[in-house]
Amino acid sequence: MTRIAVMGGGRIGEALIAGLVKSGHAPKDLVVAEQYPERAKELAGRYGILATTVADAAEGAHVVVIAVKPADVDAIMVELNKVDLDGDLEQLVVSLAAGIPTSRFESKLPAGFPVVRVMPNTPMLVGEGVSAIAAGRYATAEHLATVREVLGAVGRVVTVPEAQLDAVTAVSGSGPAYVFLVAEAMIESGVGLGLTRATATELVVQTLVGSASMLAESGSSANELRADVTSPGGTTAAAIRELERGGLRTAFNEALFAARDRSAALGAGPE
Repeated sequence: MTRIAVMGGGRIGEALIAGLVKSGHAPKDLVVAEQYPERAKELAGRYGILATTVADAAEGAHVVVIAVKPADVDAIMVELNKVDLDGDLEQLVVSLAAGIPTSRFESKLPAGFPVVRVMPNTPMLVGEGVSAIAAGRYATAEHLATVREVLGAVGRVVTVPEAQLDAVTAVSGSGPAYVFLVAEAMIESGVGLGLTRATATELVVQTLVGSASMLAESGSSANELRADVTSPGGTTAAAIRELERGGLRTAFNEALFAARDRSAALGAGPE
């Protein structure tokens, strides 16, 4: 099986490791590089995998996953350059670092080295993520297929041109935070209406879960499902009217454009 080295043992790195183990990937074919010894020990014990240095993890790995914050990428690349990445083994770098274009990695790797960029989201922590992947200059269809197989362990995968990844970041990368904010607001309003916080939370969480399932499985559009619930002159219509009057659609539009622009700015750092 493919040997996978995960650079970074944070929440996203662990989510990927957990998903791979759960889907049947042999722990002996997984390795993590984590700078904090206690965290490294924790991951090794929990999943039965090897925890070591960046250079040792990359040595002999078919897929090198960079799962660190953008600010930590350069340090990882310095360590990777200590490894013979241009040897006989066919290797692939997969970046989960937000905003950083494949060209930044390609400039620091041996000529022609394949890189695939990924925008994941945090529901991968519960196996329900969605990741958008984009090929770098030298990545082939086979490389993309490998990445789809790896990320399929933690959710769904879509393929987009790299130029669209900043938009993906705004929609699905940051998207869970929008949903949590809506949930937070609904819970607070439920408490204001006299419900206990526990009851309001249960009602809101299951409403979001059930609504998402309907949207995913019914075959109907969001517009159609919303209309089905909105009887003329009814309670839902009254609520929707207030949301529209409050500028909900405009607020979301401006929010997503701001997130897209921030993602682009993060990727515009020095080569």
